[in-house]
Amino acid sequence: MDKFQQTVQRSGLATFAGGCFWCMVKPFDELPGIMSVVSGYTGGHTEDPTYAAVGTETTGHFEAVQITFEPELFPYRRLLDIYWQLIDPTDRGGQFMDRGHSYKTAIFVHNEAQRVEAEASRAALQAEKRFKGPVVTEILPARPFYPAEAEHQDYYKTHPLDYKLYLKGSGRSDFTQHYWQRSGDRERLRSKLSALQFEVTQNKGTEPPFDNAYWNVYRDGIYTDLLNGDPLFSSRDKFDSGTGWPSFTGPLEPGLVRREADLNGGTAQTVLRSRLSGAYIGLLLYDGPEPAKLHYRVNSAALHFIPKEELEANGLQRYLVIFE
Repeated sequence: MDKFQQTVQRSGLATFAGGCFWCMVKPFDELPGIMSVVSGYTGGHTEDPTYAAVGTETTGHFEAVQITFEPELFPYRRLLDIYWQLIDPTDRGGQFMDRGHSYKTAIFVHNEAQRVEAEASRAALQAEKRFKGPVVTEILPARPFYPAEAEHQDYYKTHPLDYKLYLKGSGRSDFTQHYWQRSGDRERLRSKLSALQFEVTQNKGTEPPFDNAYWNVYRDGIYTDLLNGDPLFSSRDKFDSGTGWPSFTGPLEPGLVRREADLNGGTAQTVLRSRLSGAYIGLLLYDGPEPAKLHYRVNSAALHFIPKEELEANGLQRYLVIFE
């Protein structure tokens, strides 16, 4: 059995309806363990529905995405965590500017384990009292899933301008910012971090060079996101840049490190963030080793180092092969 076949055997399916499926692909796409994200239709009573037919609200179908993933690399509970932050779970009639049954939210579970996790996740969200109204997103048995037409796949890549305009104009991005980046969330985070850690990760601060935890540490191990534990960098990609900050030629998991264009005092630079926590971690420079010359200059205050001998105890045993 080859490596691809082994991967397929270990994979699972997750199906989420969250309003317009154009906006439901990018947040899951290109994460470690995510094999594919397909836009489509499910939950209805007609076979092989089209975009036009579903839009008439007579097919019973939801617009949805179906994700093929490797649970060992990206557990189902983390997919749920992302899903809740993409939707308004209190809306019974659609999502944002899109109204009607086909735009309602739902989690379609493929087995009993997913149902248990989905119900627990929904109950935890309700208990947070993050929203004024009750959480009404349904948890339903998975039904046949029909991929949408080609023009609706990977819309954020094929129509980047339209995608950005729709994301903003629909009210989805403003809703996410309002409910998931609250002042109370920042204060709770402040209470858990040191002053320097908070300043770096939340306010794009920079720690002192040559006076930080990891600038001259070269033990074998993995550097993780201080906030959520995502594996970001390997000691095998670390090099001495002479800058006094931890420096790497590339990320361990590219899908977990996001690049952002930034203007700081009128100077263009590329900012690095941990994709899922949103924490600021450093800058991407272009003065690193040949041939790529990439230099990920990172703040120690944004990282947590796990030595090789502790990887298994921290659920990161899959990376031990790097150090063989």
